[in-house]
Amino acid sequence: MANSPAPTPEALAELRERYRVERERRVRPDGTRQYLAADAEFGYYAADPYVETSEREPLRDRVDVAVVGGGFGGILAGARLRQQGVERVRIIEKGGDFGGTWYWNRYPGIHCDIESHVYLPLLDETGYVPEWKYAPGEEIRHHAVRISQKFDLYADALFSTAVTALTWDDTNKAWIVTTDRGDTFHATYVITATGTLSELKLPGIPGIETYRGHTFHTSRWDYGYTGGTPDGGLTGLADKRVGVVGTGATGIQVIPKLAEDARHLYVFQRTPSTVDIRANRRTTAADVGADRPGWAGERRDNFLRIVSGDVADEDLVADQWTATAGLLEKLLPSFRRQGDRAAFEAEYEVADAAKMNEIRARVDKVVTDPETAEKLKPWYRYACKRPTFSDLYLQTFNRDNVTLVDTADTHGIERMTEYGVVVGDTEYQLDCLIFATGFSVGISGVHSGRLPVRGRQGVRLQDAWREHGPRTLHGFTSNGFPNLIQLGGTQSASSVNYTHVLDEHAVHAAALVAAAEAEGALIEPSREAEDAWITLLAEGAPDHEWFHAECTPGYYNAEGRGRRNGPIAYPHGAVAFHDLLRRWRKESMDEVLAARDQVL
Repeated sequence: MANSPAPTPEALAELRERYRVERERRVRPDGTRQYLAADAEFGYYAADPYVETSEREPLRDRVDVAVVGGGFGGILAGARLRQQGVERVRIIEKGGDFGGTWYWNRYPGIHCDIESHVYLPLLDETGYVPEWKYAPGEEIRHHAVRISQKFDLYADALFSTAVTALTWDDTNKAWIVTTDRGDTFHATYVITATGTLSELKLPGIPGIETYRGHTFHTSRWDYGYTGGTPDGGLTGLADKRVGVVGTGATGIQVIPKLAEDARHLYVFQRTPSTVDIRANRRTTAADVGADRPGWAGERRDNFLRIVSGDVADEDLVADQWTATAGLLEKLLPSFRRQGDRAAFEAEYEVADAAKMNEIRARVDKVVTDPETAEKLKPWYRYACKRPTFSDLYLQTFNRDNVTLVDTADTHGIERMTEYGVVVGDTEYQLDCLIFATGFSVGISGVHSGRLPVRGRQGVRLQDAWREHGPRTLHGFTSNGFPNLIQLGGTQSASSVNYTHVLDEHAVHAAALVAAAEAEGALIEPSREAEDAWITLLAEGAPDHEWFHAECTPGYYNAEGRGRRNGPIAYPHGAVAFHDLLRRWRKESMDEVLAARDQVL
């Protein structure tokens, strides 16, 4: 992070008040209800534009492991299971191929915002070296396919298929898996890898159904309408007035591409993102030390250690994530230390203000129109929203064919007409409106209820967790639900580099399956093991509420409503969590293995 001057106490007081005022401008009484799900009358927004679903006969067989989800979580689970010698692994995926988010998101300008050489998993195992420091979406999607081919995951995969229920069959000691394609098959083990951001959401704008222009969501890009490719060249927009709703991570990437080709682009912004330097560039194997075995794992571990606030001898990635690691509060070890909270908060506020002043100064430096620049400045703490990075986004607002429409005072677009959208007293007539509004958080996992799960004696997982919240061991397994393993779920640890977390989870899940097979046992923790884990989480849980309560609305704080109460994550960070899992596998795995004939 650049050495910006520390703000004075008077400046900090003014900044706190500015943050408060700007937050209140954006908080809506409907909270997360301001969004619509892409189902029922809006289900066509979620349709797959990339493949046509072919007819097939429903399956009535048995597999060793069913994996729900074909994104990187599911792919990694399949790969790690293969390494453990598991033969019949069936991955069930809604999309028409592997890739998850990277299957759906093919919008122009799409790149990962974590360095490719630490974000793309299994580089050592596949022998692949990414071509860019921050890979474009197609390179990432092709890597997902590369992994799936190498580990023979296509053999039993079911695409364009959604799991509709999981039911434990105690007689056969297996899960009955049913799908929306009429399948009913058994799986000895089930691994859920549905991700946290998989169900697209739409803004609940009054009159959205009356608009006569063209609309689509960025995760279902309509190249038939726009022309071009993810690299740009959207010739179909040359005579079009285009609107974009959403200026988060997706909007930051897609808006510069739209501006290049649209007749006129209107950007409807409620809350500006922090936009830092990206500095993307082509890379060679020599640049990243890919000439030695284990290079990718070493680089990935180094990145995780630094962004987790731990000490590393060298910064191998050296980008804005590692430079600002101390401000990523979810990872900050200071939140986990015992000490003087007031002193810490004061120290943190100074560092945060310096960084945000730097971000806002960059806006003034790049954007030529002072009024537009003011609208693009983010007035909140750095970790309130996921940081973004671009060398193109701010520059886009210097173009004559781009108009920024600030919607903070109206809490978003007020309504839609047949011909456009209304903000304040102005109707903006549009030929096309694109929703860069992202995904709903936390509704795709088994704990959400969207996927019914019934364990022993037909008990629903949601009912078992209703009174006291989730009960797990390490976030993976639960008493009463044998041989069910959750990846990337609650009560574990996360990181800005989510694929690293998923890979560690996949290794753990595959080890559990291998141990159960070797022992002829079921995977199921005792109530006592769950109690011990929940107690550990509660005792070490940091107090984040003060931070999120002051944040601008977004998905980190349930649109300004704060985070859920109770311990929901391992409090000591991803590095410590991964170490804990390794020690536990070596010393204590028998805790979750129950004899097959034992009834609990």
